[in-house]
Amino acid sequence: MPEQSQTEFSYYAVAGNIGAGKSSLTTLLAKHFKWRAYYESVDDNPYLSDFYDDMRRWSFNLQVYFLSSRFRSQKEIVNTRQSFIQDRTIYEDVEIFAKNLYQMGLMSKRDFENYSNLFHEMADFLTPPDLLIYLRADVPTLVRQIQQRGRDYESTIRIEYLEKLNTLYEDWIEKYPHEKLIVDTDHLDFVNNNEDLGKIIEMIEQRRFGFFS
Repeated sequence: MPEQSQTEFSYYAVAGNIGAGKSSLTTLLAKHFKWRAYYESVDDNPYLSDFYDDMRRWSFNLQVYFLSSRFRSQKEIVNTRQSFIQDRTIYEDVEIFAKNLYQMGLMSKRDFENYSNLFHEMADFLTPPDLLIYLRADVPTLVRQIQQRGRDYESTIRIEYLEKLNTLYEDWIEKYPHEKLIVDTDHLDFVNNNEDLGKIIEMIEQRRFGFFS
């Protein structure tokens, strides 16, 4: 792999539903390409456990926390001027998770509109990824991987919730206006199988060198 020049700065992001393998792939790609990695704030999230216990009560609080956290990461990322890969994008917050909570009646119209307006004001200061890597997975795959990682606060996630998120993800990725790479992961094990990881790396390299050719 050619070495990155001192002036080259590129932004990659991994998107996908809960349990799709975003954090794992972010780690593996950062190691392979020698990119800096930015992760979704999960283990230190003060709202996540409460949210899964009572989604209606904590939906707005959780979404504002994620929005603030990812916006802060974006500012830090741009200032470093280092190539990096990000675990989940700020766009998914409004297009997928907040919208789903609103559609399910778990976030009020007032809160959703307030949240959406805040996002769109912030979006003017954002730069989209050079390449968005979308991990597509069916719900049985998501459930299996969620169970395997064994986070207590995820044990109450409902199948219906994951299904609705998947529907919104598919609608969003179809309309996403920037460079994207869709990876079907149901029959891939990129964590434990180097050949499967190599397939994803090859797809990214094809797109990557297209950017900089």
